[in-house]
Amino acid sequence: MAMDRDKVAGSQEERDASPVSFALDVRSGVPTYLQIVQQVEAALRLGGLQSGDRLPKVKDVVSSLGINPNTVLKAYRELENRGITVGRPGVGTFVIAAPLAVSTETFLELRSLLLDGWLQTAQERGLQSDEIAALFHSALSEIDDPSMRPLSNTERGRSR
Repeated sequence: MAMDRDKVAGSQEERDASPVSFALDVRSGVPTYLQIVQQVEAALRLGGLQSGDRLPKVKDVVSSLGINPNTVLKAYRELENRGITVGRPGVGTFVIAAPLAVSTETFLELRSLLLDGWLQTAQERGLQSDEIAALFHSALSEIDDPSMRPLSNTERGRSR
């Protein structure tokens, strides 16, 4: 009978496995704990994580990324503060809520438009990945705060 239960429930290792793993970009300037938070939020938005999913164990993140356990704990605490996860001592950290996500079809359509349009044009004009990222983030910050938008040549002439 135990064999049937294992077939249905999966092995302990499969049940403990998290659908997400983390990667760090040491050149980004973003604190390590915040990169983990952002990756969890992105996985939720893209459907890689669902409510009820378990995040990787702290010790697994520490060993795979070579970072301090307190950094992972800080990230998991921030996720709890944002109402995204809940920690269960001795069991793990689980997703309890997800940010509102657009449909997979919408994401795929927008991704395709980005890849086949703007990104392709930027690459054809000689921009490297880090330059493309900087330009994208700059434009994104202008959407969030229009006062950050630089004046155009026409607008500069009017302000004189």
